Amino acid sequence: MASLPPEGRPLCFEALAGKRVALWGWGREGRAAYDALRSRLPQQALNLFCSAAEAADAMACGDPLLAIEHVASGERLATFEVVVKSPGISPNKPEALFAAANGTRFIGGTALWFGERAHDGTMARTLCVTGTKGKSTTSALLAHLLRAAGLRTALAGNIGLPLLELLDAGAQAWVVELSSYQTGDVAASGARPAIAVVTNLFPEHLDWHGSEARYIEDKLALVTRARPRVAVLNAADPRLAALQLPDSEIRWYGDARGWHLRGDALHRGDEFVMDTAALPLPGRHNRGNLCAVLAALEAFGLDAAALAAHAASFRPLPNRLQPLGEREGLLYVNDSISTTPHATLAALEVYRGRPVAVLVGGHDRGVPWDDFAAAMRTQAPRAIVTMGQNGPRIHALLAPVAAASGFALQAASDLADAMDRARASLPAGGVVLLSPGAPSFGAYKDYVARGRHFAQLAGFDPDAISSIGGMGIA
Repeated sequence: MASLPPEGRPLCFEALAGKRVALWGWGREGRAAYDALRSRLPQQALNLFCSAAEAADAMACGDPLLAIEHVASGERLATFEVVVKSPGISPNKPEALFAAANGTRFIGGTALWFGERAHDGTMARTLCVTGTKGKSTTSALLAHLLRAAGLRTALAGNIGLPLLELLDAGAQAWVVELSSYQTGDVAASGARPAIAVVTNLFPEHLDWHGSEARYIEDKLALVTRARPRVAVLNAADPRLAALQLPDSEIRWYGDARGWHLRGDALHRGDEFVMDTAALPLPGRHNRGNLCAVLAALEAFGLDAAALAAHAASFRPLPNRLQPLGEREGLLYVNDSISTTPHATLAALEVYRGRPVAVLVGGHDRGVPWDDFAAAMRTQAPRAIVTMGQNGPRIHALLAPVAAASGFALQAASDLADAMDRARASLPAGGVVLLSPGAPSFGAYKDYVARGRHFAQLAGFDPDAISSIGGMGIA
């Protein structure tokens, strides 16, 4: 039996034939991996590690070659040659580290999709996007403008559609959003994307990665280890600006060398292109994402200046600085996807000049809030309401700042209580801003559920504000 190709060589489904293969996780990504494996390897025995609650759904497949287990111990995982794990499962878990040390290879569905399509190692029509913040908007806007150029374009990945659900689909351009959980998979697959965009880097997902340094290393794997033909990088980010990528051409944006903003004016070098003030991209950071998109389009061989005007017809994504509307004189803004303090700072900047009550806090991943607290000394909103697991830690950090700066600081027991406190602190014309700066785990399934609950509590229809347009192939 042939051995598995080493990391950095294309790993396709055929290489898994006859191997001891397990799946770990049965969310949408896990189910997509199962369906893809079964379509390519119909006679392959598979094991699935999942929760007892997920097992009933897996059993409904009626697959006699699928064995289901509930406990993924290191010793049990080590009996498999390959484990296809869902993105949310960290390879730094003790049981995963034990199995890896004993020869088990952990991959994700992203690696299988890239490996199946890489063939000679290159993927000329694939544009990958990552970054701590802005990757979803950048990906969706990139797909929107590629379609405006007349190209049949796929939008998939971390944005909400697993790549393996489009395993056999065809497109003229593939826009793939990647989280830090998935970037290493591209390198591990042996694929070399045509273009890789990195928007910015801030500490995030420290519980998954284990440290800030490892997070940065894993995030940058898309450009350092996957070696894209062109890396599109934000020159305003100090970590990105310091990168040297000998195997890739670098296209910079965010400074005078390329696409950048001067106030609201979009420039390419010294050439004025258009005014961005009226675009449906709230916040300077989102208009900065437009610069990333235009640089990527140029690297793809398109006339980016001619396509820039089509950004006016872009439909903003839900849960990202999403104005829900007004109720009783207050504007409600849903920025539930905000999972870092830096994202909350960017959200507050959008509504500078208006009385704002911002709701912060959620799952505690150990991310520091010191920079946020420092910013509140000079640019605090009318009120800050803390909530969630890390709410007490944020509240304690902000208490002396609030006493010195004079903004209202309150602690809430949950989202409903936080909204009541926010409303009470604002005059007519104020803004209730949900921009938590932390994940939703524990209280909610995900940031979408948190945003839906916020909309419901504010008196809006959750279904009307939740859909992401443009995913799939069009």
